[in-house]
Amino acid sequence: MSDSLRVVMAQIDLLVGDVAGNTRRVIEAAERARDEFDAQLVVFPELALTGYPPEDLLLRPGLQVHVLEGLERIRRDVRGIHVIVGHPQHARGGLYNAASVIHEGRILATVRKQHLPNYSVFDEKRYFVPGEGAGVVEIAGVRIGLTICEDIWTPGPARQAREAGAELIVNINASPFHAGKGAEREDVVRDRVQETNLPVLYLNLVGGQDELVFDGQSFVMDSKGEVVRRLPLVEAGLFPVDFARRHGAICPLPGEICERPPMEEKIYRVLVLGVRDYVRKNGFRGAVLGLSGGIDSALTLAIAVDALGAGQVEAVMMPSRYTAEMSVEDARAEAERLGVAYRVIPIERPFQAFLEVLKDEFAGYEADVTEENIQARCRGVILMAISNKTGRILLTTGNKSEVAVGYTTLYGDMAGGFAPIKDVPKTLVYRLAEFVNREREIIPRRVLERPPSAELAPGQTDQDSLPPYPLLDAILERYVEQDRSIEEIIAEGFDAETVRRVAWMVDRNEYKRRQAPPGVRITRRAFGRDRRYPITSGYLETQLKGLE
Repeated sequence: MSDSLRVVMAQIDLLVGDVAGNTRRVIEAAERARDEFDAQLVVFPELALTGYPPEDLLLRPGLQVHVLEGLERIRRDVRGIHVIVGHPQHARGGLYNAASVIHEGRILATVRKQHLPNYSVFDEKRYFVPGEGAGVVEIAGVRIGLTICEDIWTPGPARQAREAGAELIVNINASPFHAGKGAEREDVVRDRVQETNLPVLYLNLVGGQDELVFDGQSFVMDSKGEVVRRLPLVEAGLFPVDFARRHGAICPLPGEICERPPMEEKIYRVLVLGVRDYVRKNGFRGAVLGLSGGIDSALTLAIAVDALGAGQVEAVMMPSRYTAEMSVEDARAEAERLGVAYRVIPIERPFQAFLEVLKDEFAGYEADVTEENIQARCRGVILMAISNKTGRILLTTGNKSEVAVGYTTLYGDMAGGFAPIKDVPKTLVYRLAEFVNREREIIPRRVLERPPSAELAPGQTDQDSLPPYPLLDAILERYVEQDRSIEEIIAEGFDAETVRRVAWMVDRNEYKRRQAPPGVRITRRAFGRDRRYPITSGYLETQLKGLE
């Protein structure tokens, strides 16, 4: 039995599908953990070799060949330290979500995930079969029970490990962010600690992968349920933690406990990481976006600059005949305060050209939303052309409230490659803008105070077409994120006609959302992976008739 154990928690950023590159990152981190921190064990996240989630890459036979090559490289090249690394494993019975313990050229044990999540953004039952039995391995004289992600959310695997003689639970994860998730994880692990009376090392992945952001915030909890070590939010790195044997039991020694930032800061930093990793991992040369002088594009610009640096971001103002002068002034001020290159490209000439081309087709019709959408599509064409020419990704600027009810234009303001604030409700947009301005005014005050407008018609404001945003967001939270019925929402005191209208707009515009770019997920239920509704459906009409 050992009196001490030093573990390095490798809270690192990996690239899905890059098995060779991820293997190299694992080997380099293991060598650093050994040489710089004198660690006896280094722990890596769930499915580290493939990255998470690998989705249908798991169905490609060649992927497992690369995984086996990666495991062989780690087994061959890493000496002087134990390594726990997650990977898929083909074996008799099917494909498993597994983790192996490697030391001195040997795979000492391989543990298989028992509980496969199949809800929200997870669909592991599509790929994996569940494992069985406790996974306990002795490392430097300490008996460690190894579990994988969802296994810590239910009592079984941790209890099995304790009954098999484990003195410490190590749980490796790829747990994506949503608001409040950090505290939720610690509450769940505290339940396991109370059931087993064992300390738990909880290691999480960090980094952006399409819509998902893995926020890190790994931690160590002692056998009393107290967090004695917490790693930083959205920061990759190697972090040592020491354990000592006291009165026969393994106890984690206190270390730095990184504070959880306020919610606005936490969400903002997650959005920044999501943009940075999407742009970097997909090989774009930077980003371009339309800067309107409104609050959504102002927030998106700030996020892009913090993610990529001002030199990698271009802003384009595209005024129309309906654009207020203050909008141009405010957009210019935002770009200059952030040090971003910008240009002004008026859309009047292309707009007029489209109207001329379509004059015969439009003859006899009154001007309506069609002409408004043409303006938005002129801007979309301009921005996509700049994106194509420069290799910079086009960031769209729509928020969750607009996306939910279809207050967007297909092939216009929806045109682009990534949507940073797609899952950010409008009321939260204002709070995040205040966070951006916490030290100096980057977003002009009147941008936060003036009524929001698409400026596609004379005197237009958003509230001409939508309920006030605080009311809209309250209904959307219940209908979209909580899956509450129309009857339940009305019963809470909301105006019945407003609730019906909002629900109709949400369901009616599923076809638009299917054509929208991906964006960072920050709520419990984002459009896309989280919420998969049919485009063609008579469900809502049936419900509305039942309310008549």
